[in-house]
Amino acid sequence: MTDEQKLQASNYSAGNIQVLEGLEAVRKRPAMYIGDVGAKGLHHLVYEVVDNSIDEALAGYCDTISVFIHPDNSISVRDNGRGIPTDFHEKEGRSALEVVMTVLHAGGKFDKDTYKVSGGLHGVGVSCVNALSEHLKATVYRGGKIYEQSYAIGKPLHPVKEVDSTDETGTEVHFRPDVSIFEEITYSYDTLASRMRELAFLNKGIRITLTDLREVDEEGNAKSESFFSEGGLYEFVQFLDANREPLISQPIYMEGEKNGIPVEVSMIYNTSFSENIHSYVNNINTHEGGTHLQGFRRGLTATLKKYAEDSGMLSKLKFEIAGDDFREGLTAVISVKVAEPQFEGQTKTKLGNREVNAPVSQAVSEMLSYYLEENPNEAKAIVQKVILAATARHAARKAREMVQRKNVLTGTGLPGKLSDCADKDPHNCEIYLVEGDSAGGTAKQGRDRNFQAILPLRGKILNVEKAMQHKIFDNEEIKNIYTALGVRVGTEEDSKALDVSGLRYHKVIIMCDADVDGSHIETLILTFFFRHMRELIEGGHVYIATPPLYLLKKGSQARYAWNDAERDAIINELKGAGKESGVGLQRYKGLGEMNAEQLWDTTMNPSNRTLRQVTIENAAESDRVFSMLMGDDVPPRREFIEQNAKYANIDA
Repeated sequence: MTDEQKLQASNYSAGNIQVLEGLEAVRKRPAMYIGDVGAKGLHHLVYEVVDNSIDEALAGYCDTISVFIHPDNSISVRDNGRGIPTDFHEKEGRSALEVVMTVLHAGGKFDKDTYKVSGGLHGVGVSCVNALSEHLKATVYRGGKIYEQSYAIGKPLHPVKEVDSTDETGTEVHFRPDVSIFEEITYSYDTLASRMRELAFLNKGIRITLTDLREVDEEGNAKSESFFSEGGLYEFVQFLDANREPLISQPIYMEGEKNGIPVEVSMIYNTSFSENIHSYVNNINTHEGGTHLQGFRRGLTATLKKYAEDSGMLSKLKFEIAGDDFREGLTAVISVKVAEPQFEGQTKTKLGNREVNAPVSQAVSEMLSYYLEENPNEAKAIVQKVILAATARHAARKAREMVQRKNVLTGTGLPGKLSDCADKDPHNCEIYLVEGDSAGGTAKQGRDRNFQAILPLRGKILNVEKAMQHKIFDNEEIKNIYTALGVRVGTEEDSKALDVSGLRYHKVIIMCDADVDGSHIETLILTFFFRHMRELIEGGHVYIATPPLYLLKKGSQARYAWNDAERDAIINELKGAGKESGVGLQRYKGLGEMNAEQLWDTTMNPSNRTLRQVTIENAAESDRVFSMLMGDDVPPRREFIEQNAKYANIDA
């Protein structure tokens, strides 16, 4: 710790805590503050608390953060920072700790002298976590003493009290989400681990440990992982691209400060045909992009194009190279730190600060220029990849135009296999993408024709993870999906951009058999949507149907079960009902085994069905998993299957 940091640490007190507003509406409208009251919002509570610790790390006062999932699904987060101030807050007339814990948007991060940058500014603060927790205890290690305060649904149960002495510093927050607020309070270890790993890459030198006390082995050891990165984004890009074949041997990397804005960028080219760029501002995943992404693209395109032209490698090309040709097969991570980020977009994850564009563009240009000059063989490979992408795009444009021409033909121009619905208002309409003609026929008979459309898909659609763009648009099933949905692809600026203004259905439902082949087809379709129609996922339009696995019968009684536990419970219930002891059991392996009425009752009737909405919690992790599952590299896929086989329904 430098002398300046020591001085700032000693001056960090109640006077640095600024109050912006109160907590009145948090419990009444929690979704406004944390997104929703489902699994996403539940995990967001943890991120808000960890954000506070990360802010301490960014300020230079913390290098260790520990997260625990307790057996009752409560969470505790401990750091070794300075500890939240506990002294008297003059304006509020109470302890600064109580202010931080009970007033929305109160904290040191709003004082520029305390935190120069803050990830938590995008969120709502630990007070929101407190308001949505049935119980929370804050423990502060500071000034040689330990202080505590406990709360119930955001209200203090007692004043801040001194409980012991210590030579440690830091803050520990232990909370249990309120069961009356959240749909469920079971935390996913994998979801939390994914975010902790991401934070470790984005903040090199900080160790983040996640421990699950719900899962303890025979020797009493809890499941635990420690995430730490010395290389930051350099290692992040290697992690993301581990399942792809590299085009260049090592990632290109730079870190520095331009115009007072810290910029860190790493990128690598691979032999795939997809572009995977992940951008962050103050640790926030800006999946809608923004000015920092614009700066990256501008710097990349200008620098690579100049090098390619100067090298003479473009002399024989008969058409112009577009911006996205330079990004095919590219995996990159851009991270900037901005003192006062301004967020825009549908989900407030698009950076709007204009002053960020030029520094990122300049940084990328300098980094790439140096790399290309120092590595002529890799530079040649990259330019050849760009030329290949441009050639494929030129071919894809013709194929894409053929797809889109169907929409302007005489008549509807819709696929012949599509059974459309009567209602033409997209908000009311839904389309089922159904595996196979047989199941498609059953679905057509069982549907409500007023608002449900059916598009049968023949067999397994193309694996887009391993296909060039023009091959994708040549695929009959994929062409049918584009034309049925009414979306268009390709603009002058970005030949892969999706125009969803003509979307004909606001619910796109993937309905496959409940067996191994069905799961594979479902994954192929999801890969297509993730790579080529991600806008529909991000807009909340994509769902997965959940047909039952079992039909159980006893006499005139018929019951459905969606998993083995439900099956066993129903069998026991039916055995105890009446004199007949035998329970008939049918395992559905395909949708075609159900008649139209059964399919409607269990899977298509909005009153009874269960739809799983497809969301992207972590774009970087989703990118890695799709490349692992659908790419060429077998060993990581085998390892993934072995680790997750216990969660799958494998046919006997």
